[in-house]
Amino acid sequence: MKGRTLSRHFRESFKSLGRNGWMTFASIGTVTVTLILVGVFALIMTNLNKLADDIENDVEIKILIDDLAGSKEERELLAKIKKLPDITDVKYSSRDEELKKVIKDYGDDFVLHEQSNPLRNAIYVKAINPQETANVAKKIDKFEYTAEVNYGKGKVEKLFKVLNTSRNAGLVLIIGLLLTAVFLIFNTIRTTIFARRDEIEIMKLVGATNSFVRIPFLLEGAWLGLLGSVIPVTVVAVLYYNVHKSISPNLKGELLQLQSFSPLIYQVSALLIALGVIIGMFGSFISMRKFLKI
Repeated sequence: MKGRTLSRHFRESFKSLGRNGWMTFASIGTVTVTLILVGVFALIMTNLNKLADDIENDVEIKILIDDLAGSKEERELLAKIKKLPDITDVKYSSRDEELKKVIKDYGDDFVLHEQSNPLRNAIYVKAINPQETANVAKKIDKFEYTAEVNYGKGKVEKLFKVLNTSRNAGLVLIIGLLLTAVFLIFNTIRTTIFARRDEIEIMKLVGATNSFVRIPFLLEGAWLGLLGSVIPVTVVAVLYYNVHKSISPNLKGELLQLQSFSPLIYQVSALLIALGVIIGMFGSFISMRKFLKI
């Protein structure tokens, strides 16, 4: 395509936005409202997924070492555990360190036990895949000199089930919202093009090719999607910035944290812009097909 022809298409697409003011406004408004919902829900789902990941990654296995095990046996047990292919973050904790944790968590009443510490030496292990925690615990429980292996049996399985259900439900909801966005934006753009069907028919009757007729409308659809994504990107960025600024300080030092403002907001912004432009162009392309059959 010649540069002059392409330049003409760009000019025509811009002019059409102005000539069809109310339809342009309606299209941009639909895109704006829909993408705001998509953006907000995308931020919520991203943070919920992070929350689920943080909870899963905090699950660990606590191995209490048999009192009969000496230093040599403890080293051998630790070496066996480290050789397992599906574990990570292996930490040894002496009975004195265990008592300090108890005193920190439950108060100074347990200081009296410093003279006669009843606790055992322990090893803390995390599975590379948190969903495999139970299987890893069963393997370790078979090793010699393991007095007890704790990982929250029963509760952990229920937790993982709830988290997986939440993820699947969130995925279904976001797919449904995206499909709704496509439907609303597509139908609005289709209405815009339907109102200009006479213009398309005249262009075809005077000999214009399908591509010559289609390109300005495709560009117009892209502009509608782009302009309609400006406000959602701004709203979502400002909203998340303020939420992050007000909530994050209260979560400092806690397990559960919000996703960082950057790069998340740039990723969501890019998604909204791409979604608006692609749906705008796709809506124009599909809506024009029957009007080009003359």
